[in-house]
Amino acid sequence: MRTLRVATRRSALALTQTNHVVELLKRVARGVEFELVPIRTRGDEIVDRALSEVGGKGLFVADIEQAIATGQADLAVHSLKDVPFELREGLTIGAVPRREDPRDALVSRAGQMLVELPPGARIGTSSLRRQAAIRRLRPDLRVDTLRGNIDTRLRRLAEGQFDAIVLAVSGLHRLGLDDKITEYLPVHQFVPAVGQGALAVECRADDDEVMRYLAAISDPDTTRAVEAERAFLSRVEGSCQVPIGAYAERVGHQLRLTAFVADPSGTQHIQVEQTGDHPRALGVAVADEVLRQGADAWLKAGQGD
Repeated sequence: MRTLRVATRRSALALTQTNHVVELLKRVARGVEFELVPIRTRGDEIVDRALSEVGGKGLFVADIEQAIATGQADLAVHSLKDVPFELREGLTIGAVPRREDPRDALVSRAGQMLVELPPGARIGTSSLRRQAAIRRLRPDLRVDTLRGNIDTRLRRLAEGQFDAIVLAVSGLHRLGLDDKITEYLPVHQFVPAVGQGALAVECRADDDEVMRYLAAISDPDTTRAVEAERAFLSRVEGSCQVPIGAYAERVGHQLRLTAFVADPSGTQHIQVEQTGDHPRALGVAVADEVLRQGADAWLKAGQGD
């Protein structure tokens, strides 16, 4: 009997997501045992600075990829929004299960919606994308960086350090914290991060047995959607230094992709929406339109060129 070792970060959300995937795999991998391999990543060790300052979300993935590549683990479960477009050589995303709610959520201390927060209210988020969206809608609010796991962020809100915070709906849902949500923020105003709400199960590309199991739990609609989003991100060569969002959803037999790019300060933005049949081609077409409208200068500035 084979035992598959599943690498995961140690946070409550990461463990919940990993256990969800393990339960899906148990339905298709009869007789296989599963063992969790918790790993503390470099991203987990940075709690006092924005990820945009220290190397981006790939810091959550690199140490876990090392564990798979060296045989310490056979597969790993990631939040797809943390996974860089370029994977480590020899590894692949074997499955993208059905997506959770991709939206952002406002959690406010006094139960106020975004439009109801008083001028000067302090709102916390670690995301440049969310900061840009907030500044576009409520330039009178004070937006400050907030990092840490979900419990830490909710605690700092409860302690009065912030009047409101913005989190991913998916994480709150997965941890059973739906009652904390004050407002579900609409996608057209808060375009989600690429892959937000989706999970990626990574493994070695030459492990045929694991690849068969993962193919059985992958969701075709979610896979097509995130392929379009990630093709957009790859084309614009997006990084954590510039506010970027992209969200694709099925509309009939086609995909509709909405993409958002702002300048590094978050004061100007471009938003494009297109529909198409082929995920990768759609992502590239939307990226080309965003670049044509002037985002190229912002992206180069964000890369330090």
